Amino acid sequence: MATLSFLCSSSLKSSSSLLHHKATNRLILRTPPPRTLRTPSHTPQSIKAFSSPSPSPTLTQDDLKKLAAHKAVEYVSSGMVLGLGTGSTAAFVVAKIGELLSSGELKNIIGIPTSKRTAEQASSLGIPLSVLDDHPILDLAIDGADEVDPELNLVKGRGGALLREKMVEAASSKFVVVVDETKLVTGLGGSGLAMPVEVVQFCWKYNLIRLQELFKEEGCEAKLRLDGNGKPYVTDNSNYIVDLYFESPIKDSGAAGKEISAFEGVVEHGLFLDMATAVIIAGKEGVSLKSK
Repeated sequence: MATLSFLCSSSLKSSSSLLHHKATNRLILRTPPPRTLRTPSHTPQSIKAFSSPSPSPTLTQDDLKKLAAHKAVEYVSSGMVLGLGTGSTAAFVVAKIGELLSSGELKNIIGIPTSKRTAEQASSLGIPLSVLDDHPILDLAIDGADEVDPELNLVKGRGGALLREKMVEAASSKFVVVVDETKLVTGLGGSGLAMPVEVVQFCWKYNLIRLQELFKEEGCEAKLRLDGNGKPYVTDNSNYIVDLYFESPIKDSGAAGKEISAFEGVVEHGLFLDMATAVIIAGKEGVSLKSK
């Protein structure tokens, strides 16, 4: 087990088996090794507790998200190509970057948005935007997460942008995650909230049933995500989302990701494994950094 060391600092720079409907055995596939851009997995993890004043106990969850988001923006330097995440926490990041550009503290920033709504927000703040086709290697991506386990693996996509988020963040040399302490879990799926899987619209129920059967040992319930009008939620890529709800955490997230991705008609899943460079966590005791 990785050891944790506590340091003080005042600043921060830095897809059971290949399941088919006729199959009966589970094929456990080995998780691929970390990408060369990442710190080797044997490197000890560390937590840094920052010396900024501790938040008041009366601060809301949004207040905590904002604290973490602003700390993450300290990773940003002029001239960077940035992956801009999606969701309530990422919105604070985008807003802060826009503010720093407007004041002249940041210059020559290019943003690669992970959703249409992030693109709209960034454009309204004067952040220049581009796409992966033109910038296939990003300096940094900053985004929120729905769950973070002790190994910094993530569940993401409750905001519906998991495919684009994964594409942009996989292309980034560094991926900084910003969360409040309520997102920390001992195992992915452990919050009891949705773990999304993006599927094509064609015969979506066929895949919903297969996904639920895949995780029957975890007491999984699969549901089609609906929008505010009770109609199927449609992603920016014109797909549906099947949300998986677990009674107990996923036993092997690496194998689970491989098995989900092997289903015909599955586009992407919300398990973001071995991708985060660092996680910034805002809690009642202040803002901390966990890295590996």
